[in-house]
Amino acid sequence: MTEETISSPAQILTRESDGATIAYHKINGKTPGVVFCTGFMSDMEGGKALALEAYCKERGQAFLRFDYTGHGESSGDFEDGTIGQWADDAVFAIDQLTEGPQIVVGSSMGGWIMMKAAIARPNRVAGLVGIAPAPDFTVGFYESEITQEQRQELDEKGVLYIFSEYGPDPTPFTMKLIEDGKNQLVLEKTPVPIDCPVRLLHGMGDPDVPWELSLEIAKKLRAEDVVATFIKDGDHRLSRDQDIDRLIKTVGELLDQLENA
Repeated sequence: MTEETISSPAQILTRESDGATIAYHKINGKTPGVVFCTGFMSDMEGGKALALEAYCKERGQAFLRFDYTGHGESSGDFEDGTIGQWADDAVFAIDQLTEGPQIVVGSSMGGWIMMKAAIARPNRVAGLVGIAPAPDFTVGFYESEITQEQRQELDEKGVLYIFSEYGPDPTPFTMKLIEDGKNQLVLEKTPVPIDCPVRLLHGMGDPDVPWELSLEIAKKLRAEDVVATFIKDGDHRLSRDQDIDRLIKTVGELLDQLENA
């Protein structure tokens, strides 16, 4: 096992096809490994990713966290990004930076990305853990979460900026993102072709992604080994100490299950 620390500089993976660079932190160890997929406009320095990294390092498990293009330390502009592009980033990172079976953990939008990765690489993705997973969120955002005036602005200008509680700067939503999202949907067909064990964690006080979506995901997956856990007083981020403890326990139990299979 290598001696990387959480504070070490990010490494860089370059994609020859387009020259894009993906920043990442990697710990070598036993498999199944764990891969963390971040949320919309988030980066790999978040508390959940770092806590899982520390946990995997302690138990000698391989671990990977990375930034999608347009996020964090990776190349590109956020407003140029799409779900399809970020899903490709995740699959590329799994292909190039990991070996053997992997548990992919996805937070919010990362829950969409992890499902795309599982569909694209069924022989590599051995388990999924979703944290307030938000597959197909672009459709609901455009159709019901913004006003008619905002929708008109998005149609005319190609981008809509919305302030949120998660940062001082407005979040850009582009028509490019919305249009591409229509081609990346994972819940439109039943069953969803994912067969690996799946664990879903969702706060019932989530103001951004309704907890009922995790029920829908659980029902539509082809996999039989699916467990959804609902945290009555949980918010969207699920980043309190007790939430992170629950996440680590969930990932650890899934690692044990796969190792003993």
